[in-house]
Amino acid sequence: MNFLHTLGHAARNLAPIVIVVAVFQALVLRTVPDGLLSMVVGLAIVVFGVALFLQGLEMGIFPIGKNLSNALARRGSLLLLMAFGFTLGFATVIAEPALIAVAEQAELISEGRIEGIVLRLIVALSVGAVVALGILRTVLGHPLHWYILTGYVLVVLVTFFAPEEIVGLAYDSGGVTTNIVTVPLVAALGLGLAASISGRNPLRDGFGLVALAVMVPMITVQLYGIIVFTGADIGAPTNAETAAMDPDTDLPGAEGHWLATMGMDLLLMLRDVAPIIAVIVVFQYFVLRKRIPYLPRVIFGFVLVVLGLYAFVVGLKLGLFPIGESMAEQLITNELFLWVYLFAFSIGFATTMAEPALIAIGQKAEEAARGSLRGDVIRILVALGVAIGITIGVHRILAGDSIHHYIMGGYLLVIVLTILAPKQIVALAFDLGGVTTSEVTVPLVTALGIGLATHLEDRNVLIDGFGLIAFASIFPIVTVMLYAIAVDLYERWFTRNQEE
Repeated sequence: MNFLHTLGHAARNLAPIVIVVAVFQALVLRTVPDGLLSMVVGLAIVVFGVALFLQGLEMGIFPIGKNLSNALARRGSLLLLMAFGFTLGFATVIAEPALIAVAEQAELISEGRIEGIVLRLIVALSVGAVVALGILRTVLGHPLHWYILTGYVLVVLVTFFAPEEIVGLAYDSGGVTTNIVTVPLVAALGLGLAASISGRNPLRDGFGLVALAVMVPMITVQLYGIIVFTGADIGAPTNAETAAMDPDTDLPGAEGHWLATMGMDLLLMLRDVAPIIAVIVVFQYFVLRKRIPYLPRVIFGFVLVVLGLYAFVVGLKLGLFPIGESMAEQLITNELFLWVYLFAFSIGFATTMAEPALIAIGQKAEEAARGSLRGDVIRILVALGVAIGITIGVHRILAGDSIHHYIMGGYLLVIVLTILAPKQIVALAFDLGGVTTSEVTVPLVTALGIGLATHLEDRNVLIDGFGLIAFASIFPIVTVMLYAIAVDLYERWFTRNQEE
């Protein structure tokens, strides 16, 4: 019964995308896309894969992770907590489905210059380091905004020097680190620490780990790009190269040896999940020296996680990537540029409103603020920010502008708002910017950007195709902070009038 509930949950997350695409196909394009049956099958596989993955998390990873966090917090050892934070951050990000999808596309489009596994290791190591730093900040009680301001000044500076081939990908890599696996565990760790330490405010001190986990990979991936692309001459991928993204090419059975291919892919998925297993085994048996309760259930949960990841990746290649590329091609071919903006806005708003991580964080924020913030208001603000961000990102691709100026301008705005906004909202606002890109939204938005860059003249897919996820992460921070500033100004004005 639990699995059926999870399956329905995954289907509801996908429903906004299906509705928006169906409306545009029926009312705007008035055509049936090529390969419709393959796309439908792919979407069904994505839903099934996400459901298996979520069920596995609930049965195996989440209970163990929460128990370990609580047990280590009771131990009172800062070094032990930081070590756990580092390994937890690394292990969950290396297995993040959205990061796997982006890394595979980056390796394909860059013709192997960017190695997918290296990109994932850099991002995972960055997140591990920053979760450990965030734990230290919470324990010491340092204000988050100083970390955020310092970090984003560094982000802007590195962006100024980074080659344009890596900028969009770097910001996208930061945006996809905090999703289906990472957010619940990392948020629970931060809130649990803040609740257990005297003098800490859960709203001010409990949030922020997710925000830091988004920020640091943007710096490290750009540094990686400076090394990789120094002196390189990167041309736009040709039609033959982009054809490699065809959904049928890398699937089991494409070359006749589907059983061997499927077995190899499953082993690769097991390799991705292995770090999480290693973290749990080491801390459970060698640090806490306790046996894992309900071990068969936990093992079955990990099996579901591996199978879910495999089904998810297969479904991406059959369903979500072709849908994004097909919509981009049809809208550009028919020169429906105004509808491209509307499609981007609709996809951003609809998918974000259904984002489970956002719903969870909104509920936690409402509890921590004791009713002064409403979860539904937070969701609308964030969805509006994502919609605006993706629309601006699409405009950048259509106009052929440099991503440097948009990204640096966006984060300079964020830095100014961080200084002006009420300090109790800063951590939450940055966390909300990190939970807006789901395992379903990221592949579609990535494919949309790649599709637009592929079918527009004089566009480099590597330079122009990535970056939409970055915009989807920036603008929710802006909308939430602007709302907080407006509410704060109104309350001051109201109080002043009452006193007069």
